[in-house]
Amino acid sequence: MNAITQKLSFKEKFSYGFGDLASVLYWQTFMLYFTYFYTDVFLIPAGAAATMFLVSRIWDGVNDPVMGMIADRTKTRWGHFRPYLLWICVPFAVVGVLTFTVPDFDPQGKLIWAYVTFILIMMLYTAINIPYTALLGVISPNSDERTSVSSFKFLFAFSAGIIVSATLLPMVKAFGGGNEAKGFQLSFVVYGIAAIIFFLIAFRGTKERVQPPKTQKSSVKKDLYELITNGPWLILLATTVTFILFVAVRGSVTVHYFKYFIGEKELTLPFLGTAKYDFDSLVSAYNTIGQISSFVGVLMVSWVARSIGKKKAFIIIFIIAIVSTGAIYLLNSDQLGLLFFLQITGSITGGPLSVLIWAMYADTADYNEWKRGRRATGLIFSASTMSQKFGWAIGAYVALTLMSQVGFQPNQTQSTESLNGLIALFSIIPAGFGVLSILILIFYPISDKKIAEIGTELEQRRKDIGEETPTA
Repeated sequence: MNAITQKLSFKEKFSYGFGDLASVLYWQTFMLYFTYFYTDVFLIPAGAAATMFLVSRIWDGVNDPVMGMIADRTKTRWGHFRPYLLWICVPFAVVGVLTFTVPDFDPQGKLIWAYVTFILIMMLYTAINIPYTALLGVISPNSDERTSVSSFKFLFAFSAGIIVSATLLPMVKAFGGGNEAKGFQLSFVVYGIAAIIFFLIAFRGTKERVQPPKTQKSSVKKDLYELITNGPWLILLATTVTFILFVAVRGSVTVHYFKYFIGEKELTLPFLGTAKYDFDSLVSAYNTIGQISSFVGVLMVSWVARSIGKKKAFIIIFIIAIVSTGAIYLLNSDQLGLLFFLQITGSITGGPLSVLIWAMYADTADYNEWKRGRRATGLIFSASTMSQKFGWAIGAYVALTLMSQVGFQPNQTQSTESLNGLIALFSIIPAGFGVLSILILIFYPISDKKIAEIGTELEQRRKDIGEETPTA
């Protein structure tokens, strides 16, 4: 069968998804609970935590292209990217436990511990997640199949998000017995064991099929030059940074929003009767519903993308997500029904956006090979992941800095100014970043029709030089 039309097995797509099931156990925690952990459990001042996030994540982001180039040049019997799932999974899990350990040090010693473990966990995340993500670009030469694999990736990602949202705070409470620090540490022993198993499933169940042209010579200088002059990739890069700011600013204050603005509520629910729910129960339910809604959205996105194209699908569904986020600004603390409804509409449309972005990144790797005869899949995906981390660094920095400037104090009743700052960070500020993201993507030039033509031409080139693409 023609390699460009070869279908991947359900088993391989399913196995690939386990890599994100492992990664997102950590990434979802980074998104939703890191700022809360450091301000309210580790007890680092918000301003100091903001600086730590910015410095550490920018350093980590710089490492991403380095890791991508290393992976591109790795040659083993398992391929370029798969072996890192085997090599890094255990160290990653061990450092995860240390990161969520609160040592009995003085404030300066605790800050040093936080910096060291935060930098280590993010570097190891880079070392395993960059190769895993780059594997998406070489698992098939078929753009539609890569979009399908990307859907599996994010189905598993949002499944992990559901797990974290539904279980982390309850596990912290159960394992800690009132000691949140102990609860976080033991919870990540459990998550670490699970992550090791999931990464190994992804390693064993996948295969690399797309290789750089045989005539391509290794050149860091050429790789970097071609990356920064790849117009479609640069547009996606800027789109990703602003999209991540849309997600990160809001995610960084979700727990704070519920703890200090929503608070404890007495609710009457079907089948459950009337009861009081504390903020951690409410935020767990809110995040879980969001992840379930995102999961549903990912189930539909491949069909939508095939029908109207990836770019148009991205813009249309992002508009709905932006409106759903901005509208939260108008709610008061008792309008939980509307708050949860907007979480559903925002997540069912916002969740699939990552699927489309990563599928388009794979297309830019094909575009570069078609235009210049060279392929650097690992570098393209790693530099793209760098943009995510820069977005998260800036997003967390913006959130924590504004919280500090409006007088946020952990574990205390907040001032009106502080509450207004939290509300804005949870609604209209991320919505503004979302609008900017759409305006940038409008200039993305590669249509789905064009990428299909590119794929066919690349396959013919490989045949002309006697280089067959593996199909099984």
